[in-house]
Amino acid sequence: MNLSLIPQIKHTDSNNFFLLSGPCAIEGEDMALRIAEHIVTITDKLNIPYIFKGSFKKANRSRLDSFTGIGDEKALKILRKVSETFNVPTVTDIHTEQDAAMAAAYVDVLQIPAFLARQTDLLIAAAHTGKTVNIKKGQFMSPESMKHAVTKITETGNQQAIITDRGTMFGYQDMIVDFRGIPTMKQYAPVVLDVTHSLQQPNQASGVTGGRPALIGTMARAAIAAGVDGLFIETHFDPANAKSDGANMLDLSLLEKLLTDLVAIQTTINSL
Repeated sequence: MNLSLIPQIKHTDSNNFFLLSGPCAIEGEDMALRIAEHIVTITDKLNIPYIFKGSFKKANRSRLDSFTGIGDEKALKILRKVSETFNVPTVTDIHTEQDAAMAAAYVDVLQIPAFLARQTDLLIAAAHTGKTVNIKKGQFMSPESMKHAVTKITETGNQQAIITDRGTMFGYQDMIVDFRGIPTMKQYAPVVLDVTHSLQQPNQASGVTGGRPALIGTMARAAIAAGVDGLFIETHFDPANAKSDGANMLDLSLLEKLLTDLVAIQTTINSL
């Protein structure tokens, strides 16, 4: 994995996977700094290249009354403060062409949500910022089709593309990860597995997405064994009261043990 794809990332000599991790959404400055500090302490200890993740707004919500954010500029300024405070790059989702330039002024990596992975104008706008672009594979897309999404980035002259798999729709209310797709997509760009979103159970009658967080460790270990370059793990110190996607987030207190186990697996794989 060429870590130069991600500006300012630490531990560029690491043979570990890299990590995108943080809360689903930025709920406020104190919570973002608290979560970032905890993860930075762990990733520094384990020599894991780290990118802080937090959505500055949530545009894809099931219900009208769902939390969407604290204000675009306010949340983006918090992401910048996290980066400056802990000297780590940051990643956030964008949803429109206008979001691309706005968010690029504050963060290092622009993330294309899975439902928008085929939106050509959005991908090109993200690429033209010169930032790394993390494209989430649509739940409705094959691994092979992600080649075309990556090409939309690279043909602008921006070679900084990442693919994140977050599972494929299985029926109406479940997701499944086909690990056969990882080596396929690695032909096009570095590949990340979004562990927590792949365990979502969407389209619930309540309008609130469910999840199976007890399987986070299982999915993460399988992803490392399958050869992913990075992992995406949303985490919160109080998932039950998180304002977005609490049902599938990892409790922050469990992160260090999980990452320690994953580094051990990666070390074993590297020695083969």
